[in-house]
Amino acid sequence: MVAWSSVRKFTAIALGTGAGLGAYLYHRLGSDERKVHALWTISDTTVNPYALWDSNWDYRSPRYLVKPIVNTSTQEENRYNDDIERVTPRSVRHIILVRHAEYMHAGDTDDTHNLTMRGCVQAKYTGRRLRELGVRWDKIIISTMTRAQETADIILKEIDFDPERLVNCSYIREGAPIPPQPPVGHWRPPKAFFRDGARIEAAFRRYFHRALPTEKEDTYTLIVGHGNVIRYFVCRALQFPPEAWLRININHASITWLTIHPSGNVTIECLGDSGFMPPEYLTNRVPVLSKGLL
Repeated sequence: MVAWSSVRKFTAIALGTGAGLGAYLYHRLGSDERKVHALWTISDTTVNPYALWDSNWDYRSPRYLVKPIVNTSTQEENRYNDDIERVTPRSVRHIILVRHAEYMHAGDTDDTHNLTMRGCVQAKYTGRRLRELGVRWDKIIISTMTRAQETADIILKEIDFDPERLVNCSYIREGAPIPPQPPVGHWRPPKAFFRDGARIEAAFRRYFHRALPTEKEDTYTLIVGHGNVIRYFVCRALQFPPEAWLRININHASITWLTIHPSGNVTIECLGDSGFMPPEYLTNRVPVLSKGLL
């Protein structure tokens, strides 16, 4: 019996590369030394406080909008619960962001930055893809820059929308949102960050928040804008370091879909999706005049 017991103990340890070893070590360690870790790490490092989710990121968390309980009476608890119920969102907000299509950087003013022939085709593909979603657009927001306006004009011919729900917004014009990390040589204009950063952040606060408590159905907002702005919005919405915006690459006329839940949680459905286009129409940089389908 002693020998057989030893064999069983040895076998349990030998096979314990997964849950078996974990269970064995758990029982072997003293209760005061037991810690829980992610399966892929054995680090004792605690969670970085900057990685924790801020549930009141949009300052619309219900418990921050009502008067706190002042005593333990039933009447006061009922009042508090009624107030919470009144300000609690119930619907989901879907924000779909489209980067403008390919354009030619010709001339010194924005008026001359028109879409290329390839860009026009890209925008048409995107419009068709948005139409296939079959959603009712509650609001369409378009950057006032030429390339975004031209992209939107093509997209709007492909989808159903209410013209009264269309907004032209200068807040989401292209710019330099925040100095990137790691630093990049051509992204070091301090005046540009000072000028553009506050504007782009103001746009984020204007358009990114959970639904109003009075909204009973899910809503869909389409934003036609620019690469830098979209990448910054993604980082801010997911509570990633906003300085990481330049690490993300998205194609021209691509679709990025963010969902804001009633709880305030934010998920990303797709990032820079352009798989609905043929490969020859996939671009992300301003083209050289002598190349491409111009």
